[in-house]
Amino acid sequence: MGILDSVNDVLKKYSSGGAENTANAPEHFDQVAKAAPTGVIAEGLAAAFRSDQTPNFGTLVGDLFSRSNGEQKAGILNHLLASAGPGVLSQIGSSGPLTELLGSAGRGITADQAQGISPEAVQQLATHAEKVDPSVVDKASAFYAQHSTLVKTLGGAALSIALAKVAERQRAA
Repeated sequence: MGILDSVNDVLKKYSSGGAENTANAPEHFDQVAKAAPTGVIAEGLAAAFRSDQTPNFGTLVGDLFSRSNGEQKAGILNHLLASAGPGVLSQIGSSGPLTELLGSAGRGITADQAQGISPEAVQQLATHAEKVDPSVVDKASAFYAQHSTLVKTLGGAALSIALAKVAERQRAA
């Protein structure tokens, strides 16, 4: 009996890849996230981040960032900056608090520092990071898989895609 068997009925609703249950997707995602390993949830999130049925990766990350607490903001910023590489700010034309923080490079961004960064700056950073290092989507997915309460705010379409990927993985197991 697999670990996801306890939510098998929920996953069956998404196994055809259909998004007919978008209204219930946040509740279903919560149930599945409590039962599934974070790696499986991360795969589902990566599928949602890459889907042409959802806003682009940068937009989704910017939205999640706006709803995050300080520690979550710092965590995703540090992942994005590590993937984007040095000189990222000159390439995306960013200025302001993010540029000031990176002037003291070498240290990670703290929760307090992250509070001063705008979601728009994070959206630009995420978009650029994805172009430079497409695996940033997987890294961000692994990060957000640990924060399922936050992820539930993505909306029904994105969560339906994530659940369909989890259902696909469950069928293959």
